[in-house]
Amino acid sequence: MSPPAPTAPDPGDIETRALVDEVAGMLGGTARHEARFIVDEVLRGSAPVGAARPAVVPADAADSARAMAARRAAGEPLQYIFGHWPFRELDLRVDPRVLIPRPETEQVVEVALGEARRLAGRRTAGGLVVVDAGTGSGAIALALANALGAGVLAQLWATDRSADALEVAAVNLRAWRGASAGGLPDVHLVQGSWLAPLPAALRGRVDLVVSNPPYVTEQEWAGLDPEVRAEPRQALVAGPARDGAPGLADVEAVLAEAHAWLGRPGAVVVELAPAQAEAARGMAIQLGYDEGAIEPDLAGRPRALVARLGA
Repeated sequence: MSPPAPTAPDPGDIETRALVDEVAGMLGGTARHEARFIVDEVLRGSAPVGAARPAVVPADAADSARAMAARRAAGEPLQYIFGHWPFRELDLRVDPRVLIPRPETEQVVEVALGEARRLAGRRTAGGLVVVDAGTGSGAIALALANALGAGVLAQLWATDRSADALEVAAVNLRAWRGASAGGLPDVHLVQGSWLAPLPAALRGRVDLVVSNPPYVTEQEWAGLDPEVRAEPRQALVAGPARDGAPGLADVEAVLAEAHAWLGRPGAVVVELAPAQAEAARGMAIQLGYDEGAIEPDLAGRPRALVARLGA
């Protein structure tokens, strides 16, 4: 029997390098790294996991890359075009209902992990109760749960006032549970503002509150790049605090509410803008915290407030 004749290549197939060049041209020629991201993304669906980038892109994948490039050229964030984005060890679903996970927030998680381990080391029994206030896509909550596991966490509560955001978080929670081997902590998604939707029985029993609240001022919002303005405005923009400090209304709300829910010892870790660091630290002390510390991001800029209650 004669061997089957080789399949003729589709005339729409294109060399990978040529497609990267074409996509870069659609993006204005200045974002070649984004062109590579786009080509790699479409190849994820046409090549085995872990395989080297093929020399030729199939016609249907090339058409998908061109469609993605057109959306990117129109100003849509790459993360929303792909529908997912990495955050620490996770691959999270993201879309216009939630903020895009950022490296600055990854560093905030690192700070929160340090606080969680410090608090766990001071316990004589039982795991921690942790709250991610304003969870969005679930990035912070799932990163903490993934890193700490059931051995450290007894309960993790993730709140958000947006039902749309919680739908995205639920998708990410299901995917994380499905990909994990076991020993998972309890993670609860609840709708409401900051700590308000927590069960009353947790009052005075929470060990750690972590939050990436809105902290962009109205004036800053007007000057942001269009792709940042494509993200949910309500998750970015905050009004002034009660003392007039710009953009700190929600940081103040998280600190004030957390104070009523935390046990002793307990801590809050809040992401903020570098220019807000000292005002936020002073606010924490005025609200009754025993200590306020500022931790930097990877660029060395003040990024996270750690407010602590002593034993």
